[in-house]
Order: sequence, then structure tokens, then C-alpha cells
Amino acid sequence: MTPRPGRPKAIAMAAAAAWTMAASPALAHAGHAHAAPGWFEDGWATVLVAVAGVLYAAGLARLWRRAGVGRGVAVWRAGCFAAGWTALAAALASPLAGWADRAFSLHMIEHEVLMTVAAPLLALSRPLLGMLWAFPLASRRALGGVATAGPLAAAWAFLTDPLAATVLHGAALWLWHMPSLFTMALGSPVWHALQHASFFGTAVLFWWSLAKERLGRPDYGPAVFWLFVTSLHTGFLGVLLTLAPSPWYPSQEGSANPFGLSPLEDQQIAGLVMWAPAGLVYAGAALLALGLWVGASGGRATTAASPIGQGGRHVPLAR
Repeated sequence: MTPRPGRPKAIAMAAAAAWTMAASPALAHAGHAHAAPGWFEDGWATVLVAVAGVLYAAGLARLWRRAGVGRGVAVWRAGCFAAGWTALAAALASPLAGWADRAFSLHMIEHEVLMTVAAPLLALSRPLLGMLWAFPLASRRALGGVATAGPLAAAWAFLTDPLAATVLHGAALWLWHMPSLFTMALGSPVWHALQHASFFGTAVLFWWSLAKERLGRPDYGPAVFWLFVTSLHTGFLGVLLTLAPSPWYPSQEGSANPFGLSPLEDQQIAGLVMWAPAGLVYAGAALLALGLWVGASGGRATTAASPIGQGGRHVPLAR
């Protein structure tokens, strides 16, 4: 097939734009170290977020065009993706990302947006099907075959087990807040990107595992328990940061805080962010899951005791 004349030029322009965004942190650091942060300073993160959004939008449009709106991907799940993607972009591509490098409290807000706003919304959206439909039929079949292959499917089942996902997410949270690792992330763009990827990735696994259906219906019991456990250990880490008598991260002492806070005051606010608002997200989600669990249990009991039971037939309580 003969390519359209304008296509190579468009591809070249897109590649140049992507390179420019990816290179922008180094350019900004070289010439404008003290300038106010702007949008899209983390170029590679911006590119990845943009690609994810384009893939999902294109795939969802194709799927709904063929199957009908709400078929295959429910409208509410698409709404969750839009909200989660917006939160992800706000954390990684907005001026918040630049300000987060100058204040530990803003850094904590950035991390909590990734873990307690973007991650649960994107996990609820179940975006993989929508993204898959962005590819041609042959590619969809190939990717689907790879995803359902034995080793990969087994690995995914393990990673999205509630116990494993909770442990992985907790380990990422506690390990990266060790002074040595956190300081290393502050001093290296590569380690900083790895820190963000582990925070966000394990958070998605955690929330995904809690929303999994078992035997065709939601399993709220494990969700309540693991949300409660996570609220406890994240809150405890927040308490330690808030009540520490001295700053944990020496690198913070040499940076100029945009709010005029001392390093210890900045750390105390960061600890409060993790302790209170983030803890409320986990606790609120646990209470919601508990309410749904009680409601579902009551509904099943009513159905089982009803003379019409399932499908209009009497269903005995015991067989």
C-alpha cells in the first residue's frame, strides 16, 4: 500500500514533539533552575500518560462504534478511566510535579494522588480491554493470546491476589521512605521515575486485587480486611514522619522551600498528608466495602429465602 504523502512528515513532527517533551527536564534544569515550574516538565511521564489516554480513547471509540455505547466497557468504567487519567496527568504532567521537587509536603501530595486517587479509579476502569481495541484485529488476537498464556496469566493472578498485592504495595511504600532510598530518588531522575512507577504500579495492583470478582460476584470480605490493614500501616508511617524530632532526609535541608517552611515543618505537613487525608481514603473505602458486603449478604439471604428464588423457581435452603 502506498503511504499517504503527508504521513512521514506528520510522524516526524510527532517524534520531534515527543523528544522535545522528553528532553525538557534537562533543558529546564540547564537554563532555568530557579524558574517556576510549568506543565509537562517530566517529558517521559507526559508522553506515557498521553499514549495511555490516546490508546484508551481510540480503542473505546472503536469498540463502542461496533458494539454500541456501554457494550464491552460500561459507561461508568469509562468515566472512572477519564477521572483516573486526569488525576494521573495532574500528578505527573502539571506544575505540581515541579513544585514537588522543592517541598516534601507537595511531594507527598503528588504521591498520594498517584496511589489513592489515580490508582483506584484506573483499577476500577479495567482499561486493558479498551486499550486492546485500539489495535487492529490481528494484533488484538496476538496480544490477547499472550495475555492469556499460562505463565503470564499465572503471574498476573499472583500479583493481583489481595495478600500479595497488599504486601507489595506496603513494601514499596515503606522501602522508598527509608532515608537512603528516598534521598537517592531525589538526586536521580532515573531512580525518581522508578520510585513513582513502583508507587503507582503496586497501588494499581492493590486496588485491582480488591475489586476482583470471585465466582462471578464481588468478594467484599478480603477488601475490607486489606484496606483496614493498609490504612493502619500507612497511617503509622505518617505518624512517624509527623512526630519525628528531626528531618529524615538531609537533602531537604539544603533546598529552598517555596513556602518558607523549615525542613522539619515541611516533613510534619507531609506526614499529616499521609496520616489523615490518605488514611481517610483507605478507611472510607473499607467502610464502603463493608456496607456493600452487608447489603450483598442481606440480598442473597432474601433471595435464598424467597419462594420465587432464582429464575421463578423455589430454591430450598438446603439440598
